[in-house]
Amino acid sequence: MPEGPPIIRFYRGSTIIGAAPANPNISLAEIAELAGITIPTNCTSGNCGTCLVRLVRGRVEIPDEIPPGLDEELAANGGILTCCLYPSGPCDIDVIPPL
Repeated sequence: MPEGPPIIRFYRGSTIIGAAPANPNISLAEIAELAGITIPTNCTSGNCGTCLVRLVRGRVEIPDEIPPGLDEELAANGGILTCCLYPSGPCDIDVIPPL
């Protein structure tokens, strides 16, 4: 039985609020929109941190030079910026940021 595409699931705390197929060529903010979820964005380049969420499970590549809207402590706690980062496969994302 063939498997479908990897899925990005979005949560608010422990409640699932939507899901959409993962696509490594589409930002997580755009995938959220496909799932019917609006994650606030401002700069769309990783500078402001408006789109900060928490990666609960899965993998998202963070560049060696961390975007200005993210710092090492936030990244260590699962923080990711949805406007400029892309999934590397299935992920579970909590829209409540790790603050």
